Amino acid sequence: MSDPGPSVLVIEDDSAIRKFLRAALTAQDYRVHEALTAKEGLSVAALYTPDLIILDLGLPDADGVALTRQLREWSKTPIIVVSARGKEQDKVQALDAGADDYLTKPFAIGELLARLRAALRRREMAANTASPAATFSTGELHVDLARRLVTVSGKEVHLTPTEYKLLVTLIHNAGCVLTHRDLLREVWGPDANQELHYLRVYMNQLRQKLEPDPTQPRYLLTEPGIGYRLQELAI
Repeated sequence: MSDPGPSVLVIEDDSAIRKFLRAALTAQDYRVHEALTAKEGLSVAALYTPDLIILDLGLPDADGVALTRQLREWSKTPIIVVSARGKEQDKVQALDAGADDYLTKPFAIGELLARLRAALRRREMAANTASPAATFSTGELHVDLARRLVTVSGKEVHLTPTEYKLLVTLIHNAGCVLTHRDLLREVWGPDANQELHYLRVYMNQLRQKLEPDPTQPRYLLTEPGIGYRLQELAI
């Protein structure tokens, strides 16, 4: 008997979308739980402890951003927001509240499934990374976190302390969107929330050192108006 697939909690009040997601997910061997409201979503999440959560922001009894904050008080389960709200500020608020990713409706089911697989990989890597000798690789970029050694195509690349801290912050959240605020807080501290030019300057410097073509980055991707994502590529 094969092992059961990952479990997904879909918190969505639109019955047609729930039906669509249930069919698509079960076809990929996901076990699907459903909730129609924020209150029900909290209860089901606590009862079943799903591996992933797909969350709509426009719930009938509460805003999905507020629900994300509530979930993050006790759960580290990856949250993928799927919402008709496509404005930059909506995305920033959801990601700042603790969501791991954001898709705007209408969306391609293939992209959603890819985002779910990436979230599961990140969760598994986080669970298994207990050793300080952990390494990270994507494409030709390789980082030995224990030795603080960065190489591209086998050649060592020198980074300043701030550049390295920015890169490591992105590595610890590889594949996930980090907002400008998240990165400024992690790298420069809580008082740097408004110093966006710092981030732009250092991101440009990292691209110059790490990217084959800094004008068309493969690793350090911009999420316009939101932040940055470290892309996970096949090695």
